Amino acid sequence: MSSKILIGSILGGTLMMAAAAHADPAYRDDDAAGNQFDYARVIDVDPIARQVRVDTPRRECYQETQYRDDYAPPRRSTAGSTVLGALIGAGIGNSIGHGDGRRLATVAGAVIGSAVGHEAGERRRERESAYYRSEPASYTRERCDVRYETTYQQRIEGYRVTYEYNGQRYVTRLPYDPGKQLRVHVSVEPAEG
Repeated sequence: MSSKILIGSILGGTLMMAAAAHADPAYRDDDAAGNQFDYARVIDVDPIARQVRVDTPRRECYQETQYRDDYAPPRRSTAGSTVLGALIGAGIGNSIGHGDGRRLATVAGAVIGSAVGHEAGERRRERESAYYRSEPASYTRERCDVRYETTYQQRIEGYRVTYEYNGQRYVTRLPYDPGKQLRVHVSVEPAEG
């Protein structure tokens, strides 16, 4: 038999034995610190759940009607325009003529000026009223609020695991489902007495 075949056979056998040892649930291994570990058979796994409140934000939008505070047109009086027109008309009339003619021209100027001033005040008030009539008294705008919808969910907090090792049953709580096998730390101490 050649040495290459012999070395290959030894190597292959060693690898097969190592693979078989790892597949065996009773296989023990050691870590670098000398701790011994083994694998126990898991008998039962029960999830431990609790009910948790979940608040989910929801954005709700709706149309809201807004009313203008300044919708009413301003109440302007035409008295100021009338008086101003009368004064200007009287001043112009007073500059025309002599004696009684001047008095008559002053009075006529005041009357005509007050009529012109009153008419100008009415036109200005009408323009402002037309502006306010063209603007809407109310309008709608979108408003959005955030409301929370509350639901309850089951959350798994861990697992109650029952396992068997060397004919003894044990129960522990784990944060994960271990599957069919559970790696356990083996501690051997000498008995006293």
